[in-house]
Amino acid sequence: MNGYEVAVVGVGAVGEEMLRVLRERKFPAKHIKVLARTPRTIHVDGYTYDVEATTPESFSGVDIALFAGTEGEKGAAVKFGEEAVKHGAVVIDNGADFRMRDDVPLVVPEVNAEALDHHHGIIANPNCSTAQLVMALKPIHDAVGLKRVWVSTYQAVSGAGSAGVGELLSQTKSLASGEPVTYKKAFPVQIVGNVIPHIGGFDDFGYTSEEMKLVTETRKILGDASIRIAPMVAARVPVFTGHSEAVYVETERPIMPKEAKELWRLFPGVVVLDDLAGDDPNAAYPTALASAGSDDTFVGRVRQGLDDPNALSFWVVSDNLRKGAATNAVQIAEALISRGLLSRDREVVHAA
Repeated sequence: MNGYEVAVVGVGAVGEEMLRVLRERKFPAKHIKVLARTPRTIHVDGYTYDVEATTPESFSGVDIALFAGTEGEKGAAVKFGEEAVKHGAVVIDNGADFRMRDDVPLVVPEVNAEALDHHHGIIANPNCSTAQLVMALKPIHDAVGLKRVWVSTYQAVSGAGSAGVGELLSQTKSLASGEPVTYKKAFPVQIVGNVIPHIGGFDDFGYTSEEMKLVTETRKILGDASIRIAPMVAARVPVFTGHSEAVYVETERPIMPKEAKELWRLFPGVVVLDDLAGDDPNAAYPTALASAGSDDTFVGRVRQGLDDPNALSFWVVSDNLRKGAATNAVQIAEALISRGLLSRDREVVHAA
């Protein structure tokens, strides 16, 4: 019983990051099985992985199945999730397919790990922009209560997977060399030198699916359907990694920026960068580039509302491939182990 059998399903940007994070965090894996649509060999940070084609039988003996998922598409978990659970695995899905099901916990471990106690085999990872938002909102909500939240997101191209990264890279090279800039399918229009206020499909009211995830997922994770959330815009920006968010909140009781910053400093996984008077520009405020490769969520530019002591404005940045996806999924797996919630661990407890 020294180690768990782990499967990573999907070898795109998030799948590769999951493999990286499992090794970096020294996850107690006896063996890591890598699955995808087709067999191949991949290399991540000097490690070689033999990728197997995914079948229902692939999950035999697996304790934890991490599904990388793809935003906006039906993920592999729709086809194989229930099969994995039947074979005894606990599924942690990064896709959007299960997030709003009542019987599926939607979890950011620092915020609502207790939701894992009631899982039925499938656990959902939130959308990348939601994960960092709730990390910033949770300590404020616990301290003074949230009434309203306005948020705009400025999302990196890696949120669209490897295709998004490739398209920005290709367009940047074309622009630099004076060649015509072409675009394929990752974005609806040219991304280099541009900001696109369009991620996901539009609903009848003109909101995109990415914007509405900020509403529904935030309420579910915080366990409070009364919070009024206004997604101003979810925009794609020509940044490779790191989502940024401009947030304005109205609270039930007054809160000063100094108090808010102290709450964030005490909250695990949140780093405050808000030294505007200092000499180090890297400490003045968080940036997308500075967040890349980190598991933390960074908060800065903290200000009180101009005419409202019950309001705060702030800036939130996080690596969308890590805390927004891979790291959060691995943290869920770690929390399952620490809480004795894996199928194998439950069997051992019951046998004792």
